Amino acid sequence: MLNTAVDEADTDQDFRRYLAARATSVTGSLVATVALPVLVYQLTGSPAWTSAIAVAEALPYLLFGLVAGAVADRADRRRLMLVADFTSAALLATIPAAWALGVLTAPHVLVVGFGVQTLFVVFDAANFGALPTLVGKQRLTTAYSQVYAATTLAELLIPPLTGLLVAIAAPAPLIAVNATTALASGLLVRSIVRPLSTAKDTAERRAATSIRTDIRTGLAFLARHRTVRVLTLVGTTHSVASGAYVAMLVPWADRVLGVAPSGDWRIAVLFSGWGIGGLLASRLVPRLNNRYGGARLALGALPTSLLCGCAVLLSTHWIAAALSATAWGTAHSTVVINAITHRQRITPDDLQSRINTTCRMVSWGIGMPTGAALAGAVTMSGASPQVGIATGVLALLLGVVAAWSSPLRHESRTTPANP
Repeated sequence: MLNTAVDEADTDQDFRRYLAARATSVTGSLVATVALPVLVYQLTGSPAWTSAIAVAEALPYLLFGLVAGAVADRADRRRLMLVADFTSAALLATIPAAWALGVLTAPHVLVVGFGVQTLFVVFDAANFGALPTLVGKQRLTTAYSQVYAATTLAELLIPPLTGLLVAIAAPAPLIAVNATTALASGLLVRSIVRPLSTAKDTAERRAATSIRTDIRTGLAFLARHRTVRVLTLVGTTHSVASGAYVAMLVPWADRVLGVAPSGDWRIAVLFSGWGIGGLLASRLVPRLNNRYGGARLALGALPTSLLCGCAVLLSTHWIAAALSATAWGTAHSTVVINAITHRQRITPDDLQSRINTTCRMVSWGIGMPTGAALAGAVTMSGASPQVGIATGVLALLLGVVAAWSSPLRHESRTTPANP
């Protein structure tokens, strides 16, 4: 009993270090997300160059996600995370240094943005397998909910604060903040005592298989496991919906709710509703998961999310819209947190990085831009922003039908709730 208590105390301390590393890293990334496009536009005055930085930051997950997942399942995850953090810090530091010397160019910023995001893909792949190894699958939902809450809080606070700083100061020196947070994240990961991967398994896999074989093995597992496939589809439909909502939020607020995109404090309320919903979900999901189990919670949260999306569509007053958006954000985040942790529970330890990186590529890497593109396409033909949001709600309907026609229904009847 004493050894168990000591192990749990060590795990708690290591998880706090892990959580601090994630929060610190996300904070720096959010600073760069705001500052880099502003910096490129100041350097070039070109919308094309400014959009290029967004493309450069989005491409690496689609290009390298499969390889990064395979590498993370066969290598020391802690070492990969350290290499990613410390190399990112070095790359980012070149921007304020070049700015101070008067030699900073847009291609330089573009290369750094692409390089840092590529390193993030490596870090994220290792991170997906590290958390279940660190806390154990029984504590995974609670642990991931805490991580989700910390990152959501950062997403609520950091972009507007960075926007204010960019308005009163040059953006290039702010990139030093991201370099510092990447370094701090690496030091925190380095201080974690417990292992983040199983050395025996990774050594055997390196000796027995190639990266190409590991990729095929991960894709084969995803292809044959219906529950994992359904959870990935659910995540994708929710990413499509959130992409459509984010793309249409400003025109919807302006044309339907009468909330101007600038100079009107109510736009900040509408923007914050989704994030507040995420914070609420991070507190609710562990309790709901323990009471109902992952499969039953998924089946209940999906139609709830669909109904909340319909409530947003029907809102014509900004207060009703803000409340509906917050409710939708809560239901949306409940689906996402539960889907990720339920998928991690049923995925074998030696496949964690490959499966979760692949699913993130599909759901986030494809779903978000697809939702935004669909919403934009329908409004280009003269349709209202509500019709654009409706394309995302229709995607949610597909997710509900797929989930209720899947093995999740059988799991919800046969699998008891978590103790």
